[in-house]
Amino acid sequence: MKEQLYTIPLMDAFKAEDECPFCYIERNVEQDALDFVLGPQASYMQDHVREETDKAGFCRKHYKKMFEYGETLANALVLETRMKFLLKEMRKEIKNYSATSKVGLKDKLRKDVSSTVDSNNVSRWIHEKEDSCYICNHVKRNYERYIATFFFLYKKNDKEFVDLVKNGKGMCMHHLADVLDAAPLYLNEKEQKELREILLPQMEANMERVLEDIEWLEKKFDYRYKDAEWKNSRDAVQRAMQKICGGYPADPPYKQR
Repeated sequence: MKEQLYTIPLMDAFKAEDECPFCYIERNVEQDALDFVLGPQASYMQDHVREETDKAGFCRKHYKKMFEYGETLANALVLETRMKFLLKEMRKEIKNYSATSKVGLKDKLRKDVSSTVDSNNVSRWIHEKEDSCYICNHVKRNYERYIATFFFLYKKNDKEFVDLVKNGKGMCMHHLADVLDAAPLYLNEKEQKELREILLPQMEANMERVLEDIEWLEKKFDYRYKDAEWKNSRDAVQRAMQKICGGYPADPPYKQR
């Protein structure tokens, strides 16, 4: 199966003892994409890759990460060809400007952007470009394959993997929802129920664990506890944020290796 190509990184993610193995996977995939586009051996110089990035572009979040990465020349090359592509399309949209509906005074006063999105072809074109990102697409494609690999290993009843799932710290809420949503695509009703009996109590228990760390961290700001041990509370804020929404809020910028 094609998914077998993804088993080793997925196993590594579950062995990492992270608050969420899929956050771990997404971070690695995103960083690999940054290396791919901007790194010393950047494949961006290949014509077919340049063509893809010119069309897809990058979102605001990933332009910031690309800037932080620190490779000025590679960023300049990316921006040069992307801007040429945008200018070519923009000139056509401007030349064929068409307002399809009028925006009422009330909407203008309220600055109700949703009422103006369909007002003209230039705005529609800009919003389409804002919703497109080469790195987001790359992460999404790979993430979906890792989700499929999760169910491949679980359904196969791979003992090492199932034990890692059972004995781990669970997932963040965001990725738990993705796994539960995908379960009917890969598992029958009995298998889904068995998986829920692992994941849902585990999620509750680990939310309680992180909450206890948050509560202890708060106590450390009380002078009565100043000499008490920190226990596992020093990084409780970022772990709680990750547990609720996913990601790594405390990560430094990812820079060129």
